[in-house]
Amino acid sequence: MELYLKFLLVGLSIALPVGVITVEMTKQGLKNGFFHGWAVGIGGMTIDVLLIVALYFGLAKVLSLPYVQIPLWIIGAVFLFMLAYDSIKNADQDITLAGQKVNKSLFKTYRNGLIVAVSPGNLVFWISVFGAVLADSYSTSESGSFIIAGIGILTGILLHDISLLAIVSITRKAMNRRMIKWTSIIAGFLLFGFGCYFLYEFYASIQLYI
Repeated sequence: MELYLKFLLVGLSIALPVGVITVEMTKQGLKNGFFHGWAVGIGGMTIDVLLIVALYFGLAKVLSLPYVQIPLWIIGAVFLFMLAYDSIKNADQDITLAGQKVNKSLFKTYRNGLIVAVSPGNLVFWISVFGAVLADSYSTSESGSFIIAGIGILTGILLHDISLLAIVSITRKAMNRRMIKWTSIIAGFLLFGFGCYFLYEFYASIQLYI
């Protein structure tokens, strides 16, 4: 139980910094409500679970190879630019005010969560930060320690997502259509900024091997 609570706090603390998933989750939560925002979070956690399993079976060694990491930066940048363009272009579409019926498919927002999670930033995070955090539990004699630590971190991330979306849901009730539209535009520029950062990392990685 102590190990679980320890890694729950770790998961909560590493989820607090604003990242790509947080931006997309907040945008969808404001435009279409709690469950659409959460669908983005669940999409991200789906990738997180798969990465935990993959790390357990040694994927970190593959993803740590430079010729595997470098292309991921440019691929991630393209995905983020696409999401940014969509967020800005369709800022005034698919907006459902509090109390109105939501028509947008939950699967589409879940898919967005998958897309932003399959990015080099997220992969590098799991390899470096999460992999290092779990290294000690993985090396212990108790084979279940790694799984307990992984579940603890995922629980922390889940608590962060639910808390964030609860605040977003309350805020949404006081916002009109124009305010939500501009929130979507701002989110688009933030996603564009993350995409530019990925391009910079791609360029920096290339320079190391020239």
